Amino acid sequence: MFQRREFLKYLAASPLLTSYSAFAQEVEETLGERLTDPSEVINVWEMEAVARAKVPPAHMGYLLTGVDSDDTLRANREGYTRFQIRPRRLVDVSSTDMSVNVLGAEADSPFFLCPLGSQGAFHPDAELGSARAAAAKNHHMILSTMSSTAIEAVAEARDKPLWFQLYVATPWENSATMLRRAEAAGCTAVALTIDLPAGRNTETDQLMARGDDRDCTVCHSPPRLKPAFDGLNMRGFGVMNPAMTWDVIGQMKEVTNMKVIIKGVEVGSDAALAVQYGADGIILSNHGGRATETGRSTIECLPEVIAAVNGRIPVIIDGGIRRGTDAFKALALGAAAVGIGRPYVWGLGAFGQAGVERVLDLLNRELAITMRGSGTPTIADIGGSYVHDVGHRVPRGKLGRDLL
Repeated sequence: MFQRREFLKYLAASPLLTSYSAFAQEVEETLGERLTDPSEVINVWEMEAVARAKVPPAHMGYLLTGVDSDDTLRANREGYTRFQIRPRRLVDVSSTDMSVNVLGAEADSPFFLCPLGSQGAFHPDAELGSARAAAAKNHHMILSTMSSTAIEAVAEARDKPLWFQLYVATPWENSATMLRRAEAAGCTAVALTIDLPAGRNTETDQLMARGDDRDCTVCHSPPRLKPAFDGLNMRGFGVMNPAMTWDVIGQMKEVTNMKVIIKGVEVGSDAALAVQYGADGIILSNHGGRATETGRSTIECLPEVIAAVNGRIPVIIDGGIRRGTDAFKALALGAAAVGIGRPYVWGLGAFGQAGVERVLDLLNRELAITMRGSGTPTIADIGGSYVHDVGHRVPRGKLGRDLL
């Protein structure tokens, strides 16, 4: 095994490996398993490799799964090949400013930590580790309804206003109580998730769980027992409401002064309805490829959503972002910020707070390099003229676990 690893290490340095083919991916994963310090990790895929070695299979399966055959999961990564960067030269890029302000949420970077539930499955520090990393690097964070940690504790660890992601529970008063609690904890916006009205089919999750011989009942509890539901009567009621319509935006605004963001919009017509019904912002998301198996990437949906919104409210995008170049393309197409989920939780699973910080450092470094190389010293400078849509996804070989 040692000789094989040394051979792979030699090949990893070869200039012939210019793309992330399945073999190049194996090189990264083999080496990544041996890394013991977050500073040694050079990209998010190596961080995934370290997390795979530390996180139990069933928990890793929950994180990596898409739905059905994982086609939408793959599309989220492949979609970025459709857009090419058009750099400009001889621009003063001696300093770069990546700061953003979205609905009053100020951050030093457009990379937002998206809501991802049950982080206690990946590291004992759970959401507290992520929040402390966000505080250390001044990144914005959105906390999941399914958080392993109470919102008040996460808000204290973040030490700046959070956004709260909401699944509308039944009866409505349960949702209203969660909204009031989030606002009391200092949240300034609520991101209503609308793309999971009736469950999902997570086959990769189930397959990986078969390789885990632990008793899952020891560390898992039903969703209704998450801290967000403390004190609520959830007996016989659901944590998501399949009868929800666009009127829910108005209902929420009657309960809270928080900004209302709609998370899960994928088409222009829904984006227009979100504006019509009073939404303050949109998160263009397909739940990381784990809602409906549409086969469409979020980056491919972005142009029509931006056109429908027409500058009236900000649009944030998540799904498949693994490189600074991915973020640059999304920002050029009109996104106000970009969300990451799996990458920062890979960091959490690998090294706790330090791993999350390393992931943020890597992505910020890549984005800064891309901005300087493209002649865009500030986020506001990144516009539509800096990308070219080739009209189809560009094949780049088998991408291996890069897709997950």
